[in-house]
Formats: sequence, structure tokens, C-alpha cells
Amino acid sequence: MEGKLDSHKLIFEKEGVYLHTNAKRSNEDTTIPGFIRIIERDGEALLEWSPVQGEGKNAPAVFYTKKDGEDGGEEETKFDPGYEPDWAVISTVKQTRAKEQQPPVRQTGQWGSFSLPLSELYSLRRARFSLGRNFMVLTSRGGHPLPPLHFHRGGTRELLRAMQRYIRLAPSPVDGRLFLAYPHDSGALSQSFDELHLFDDTGSDLVSRFIQDPYATTFGGFSKVTNFFRGALRPPESPLHGCTPAGNHAPHTADDEPGFELITCGAELGPRPTVTRGQPLDNWEQFLDSEGRVTDPQIVKELVFRGGIIPPLRKEVWKFLLGFFPWNSTAKEREDIIRVKTDEYFRMKVQWKSVSEEQEMRNSLLRGYRSLIERDVNRTDRQNPFFSGNENPGLTLLHDVLMTYCMYNFDLGYVQGMSDLLAPLLFVTQNEVESFWCLTGFMELVHQNFEESQEAMKQQLLQLSLLLRALDPELCDYLDSQDSGSLCFCFRWLLIWYKREFPFDDILSLWEVLWTRIPCANFHLLLACAILVSQRGELIGSNHDFNSILKHINELNMKLDLESVMCEAEGIYLQMAQCKELPVRVQEVLGLYVPSSSDEESPQSEPKETDGLLSQSLARGATACQPSNPHATPRPPPTYP
Repeated sequence: MEGKLDSHKLIFEKEGVYLHTNAKRSNEDTTIPGFIRIIERDGEALLEWSPVQGEGKNAPAVFYTKKDGEDGGEEETKFDPGYEPDWAVISTVKQTRAKEQQPPVRQTGQWGSFSLPLSELYSLRRARFSLGRNFMVLTSRGGHPLPPLHFHRGGTRELLRAMQRYIRLAPSPVDGRLFLAYPHDSGALSQSFDELHLFDDTGSDLVSRFIQDPYATTFGGFSKVTNFFRGALRPPESPLHGCTPAGNHAPHTADDEPGFELITCGAELGPRPTVTRGQPLDNWEQFLDSEGRVTDPQIVKELVFRGGIIPPLRKEVWKFLLGFFPWNSTAKEREDIIRVKTDEYFRMKVQWKSVSEEQEMRNSLLRGYRSLIERDVNRTDRQNPFFSGNENPGLTLLHDVLMTYCMYNFDLGYVQGMSDLLAPLLFVTQNEVESFWCLTGFMELVHQNFEESQEAMKQQLLQLSLLLRALDPELCDYLDSQDSGSLCFCFRWLLIWYKREFPFDDILSLWEVLWTRIPCANFHLLLACAILVSQRGELIGSNHDFNSILKHINELNMKLDLESVMCEAEGIYLQMAQCKELPVRVQEVLGLYVPSSSDEESPQSEPKETDGLLSQSLARGATACQPSNPHATPRPPPTYP
């Protein structure tokens, strides 16, 4: 990443580093995009920031710089994804560097560039913005802090590595996020940057960008970020998780991720069973007793898992699958539930409807939620007749339900992507109140996907890695060799349950299958495995590199056959469940293994309503899975009606 900038030597450059201005009381932009650079001028290393020039300030592109660029400009990959439906438009461009700016200046509310000799750097502090984005505060030896640098697209790891060519960064013994800068001495060179265990944040700000920024820099970007979650997904043998040299103990910070078991499945999985789909549930009345109770919820779920639900019945059955109605409720009790829930909904709706403009001006959080919702509503499933056209009442309902959800769960509020989850519910129920309570049931299953910590998404990517490693080690090895082993391109799949990968009608069928939680709570991960395995020939045979892998995966959206994917995913489950030497960690992901001492409390336990299904394994002649841990409680593989 070295080059020439005018007469000076460019050591490091990173685009996507922002300054945040204090303009919350206005409608003006509060972020200024720019470049962070390390340059050598007259034998002295300087850290410089300068804003993006021209139109780039208003519409910054998303650039990911290659490690080794040529003089005169780095060849970069430009991602400019649209919302509908072309997610990946990838082309190579030459980034023209902005000319150097003058020393720090702030005029008329706008920042100019600033520069600091690294020899004058006293400390740096890594902190976290309220929405989860990492930023860095640098302080000079004169005690003056520079404006906080917000790394919207990661890059702190590379910046710190470049800085360590000139200074040594030592962690403070009293503050794990504070680092003091020292000149290099004879012993400092032996301490590598990786031993600091700090800036493993290359993709840490994605969900916060998902909260704040338009889809042009979010949804498409989720599946294309170069180093997304790489640190969190490193096996314990890698440098970032390895032991530091003797006597040198780096602090454990809040961003360190625990290592995970690297699966090397020594046992053969055996042949994959052939699975076929069944007929959809088409007779609801036969499962109701004289008072309207569902007589056998488990059979209903099995039928839904096997074949889905015919469209006229979805409006009723979905309310059971999503917890709006208890399975054992009578018809009279359900009428009472509707009356109570309707009153509760409109009480919450009145809360935000009654907020005056003056009040809202003093409530930046509510104002931010409303702004995001209004933007997203205008571009959610507009090709569907229920939401198409201007002044469509369906858009008003979409807006009102999402605003009311902010009142229901103000801690989470609204995050981009929730409109994608609500639209099918509103389309099916055709009812404002019922769609709201179905959304709350759906969010009970996936709300952790949208939390700013991103721990749930990291965990799911780890679990997906475990499954794929056991299923197809060769494919995993190839993805690793192309720097794609983190499976970052699956992020969008898992975040909103494939909403953007299949046509709208297919999503209705897919979601009702996933809501049954059969054969396990992580069936959505098996769907990802099925898709990746179906593409192994194309991925390995065509000798793709990192960028072309991402491009190929992105281009699968709206081209996959849902029935085939679901059959393959179920076959993968049965194939793994029949393996006698399946690693315990994989069994845990599949819900096949629960420690005997905590059967009832384990978060990996399957819901009791699936136990009957799982206990029928011998009906199809499947071999019971024998866990490798002798103290484990085995669960037999399932059969299906």
C-alpha cells in the first residue's frame, strides 16, 4: 500500500474514515467522509486525515483497497449495490487521491484536514459509538485530542500495523482501551501488532451501518465486506488467538472473541438420504375440537414442515406458529385475545401518534426511528401489488406497525431489515393489529440478529462454519484458501432469513417451514449449507478468487429453487444425524446433543413439541447417533410423516 503522494511517500491510505459533527438539531448531514493516511515527509512520519473531495462527500462509494497497489493509485473493488434487486455491481476503478490539505481548521461548521507527526502522538483510545461503531481518539503530547475518527468500513487493524513501523503501542495497565505511544527501542520490534489482541474490528460496524445508512451502503455490502468477522472466526491456532511470548501478557479486551473448536470430522458421514416434499396443509378444521382447540399441534407442525400451508389457511395458521394464539386456546378465548391485543396495540400507537413536532425535535432517537422507517417503507417490496404505487394504504399500514413496534420495544427500536420481515406478515394477514403481534412473535426468534453487539450473528456464522466443515472439508479448505472461510457472504441470508434470496411467494413457504423449528432450531443454517454445497462445483472448478466468489454468491439471489434447497437441507440433517462419530459441537448445533446434567436448562435443547417427531427415527430405519462424549444424552435422528 506504498506509493507517491506529490513529493512525499505514501505509506498507508484508508477511505471510509468519518468525522461526526454535532448537528443533531438540524437536518444536515452529521458525518464527513474522508481518508486517513500515513505519509513520510522530510524523513518524518505523519498521520493525516483529509475529507473526500467533490461529489464523493455526498455519496461516498464503498472501496476495499488491495494490499499491494501500483504507483499512482490502488486498484480497488467498488461495490455500489442497489436495493432492488441487483445487489452486486462489481467493477475495478482507480481512486484518484485528494490533494494534501492544510493544517487543522474548522470553518463554518466544516472540518478541513489535520496532520499529526507520529512522534508527537501521546495516546490513542478505542471506544464504541452508541450504535456499535468503533472509533478512535488520538491525543498529542501537548494534551490536545484530535477529532474522533469513525471507521465506518473497518481498517483500524491495518492502520495500527502501519503505525507500528514508527512507534510502539503499549496497553495501559488500568484501561484496556487506552494505548500509549513510545518511540521504538531495541526490544519493541519483537512485539508484533497481532499480540495486542485489540483491533479485530474489520467488520464490527456493519449492523450499526445497517441501522443508520441507506441500503446503498448496507444490504449489498453485508455480503461483500472483505474482512468481515475474520477476527471473530479465527481458529485458536491463529496469531490473534495464540499465546503471547513468555512474560508478555496482552490484556483481554471486550472485543476479543473466544476461540472455537476446529472441526475435522474423521468419520465418514455416509450417503445422504433422498428427501421429497409432501402436500401442503389444506384442511384446518380437522385439527380442531368442538371448542376450537388444536387437538394435535405436533402433527400440524409436521405437515407444515413437510409441505407448507395453502394460501387461504395461512392467515389463521400463522397466528399459531408465531405465538399470537396459544395452541390450546378455544375459539372463545381467541376472540378475547384479539379484543385485548387490539386495545393494547392502539394504546401503543397513540403514544407515538400524540407526540408533537416540538416534542419530537427534542427526541432524537424517536426522530431517527421515524426517518429510517419512512425511507424503508418507500422501498420495501414495491413490486408487490399490496405495496405498489403512490398513496398506497399498504404503505401506511407498514409505517404505522413499525412505528408502534418502536413503542413496544424501544430498547431495540427500528433497525433496517425489519420492514422486510413485516411485509409478508402484513400481506398475509391483511390486518394491522394481527400483523403487529405476528411481528412480535417473529422478532422473538430473530431479534438478536439486529442487536448492536452482533454476537448472535457471529455465533450463527461460527455454527455455519462448524456444519460446513463437517459436511464438506474440501470446500471449506478451498474457501479458506481464498480468504472466504468466514462465510461473510452468508450474513444477509441469516440476518433476514433469505428474504432477498427467494421470490416473495417462496418466502411465505420458507418462513412457515422455519417457524415449525423442525427438525431443529438451526434449520436455516442447513439451508445455507445446502446452497453452498450445490455451488461447490462452480466455486472450486472455476478457480474463483475472493471477489469472484462474492460476486457469484450474490448473483444467486432469485435464481435458487426453494423446493430443491429445502430437500437438500433436510437430507443433510439426516445424513449428519445418522453419523455415529459426529463431533459434539456439531451435534449441539443440530440439537442432537444435550449434556445430561442440564437437559432442561440447556439453550441447545429442542422444544418439547419436537420430541415426538425425533423419537420416531426407527420407523425409517435410521441409525441412532452415538455421541463421542460418553456422558452425553443422545437424541435419535428424526423421521417425518
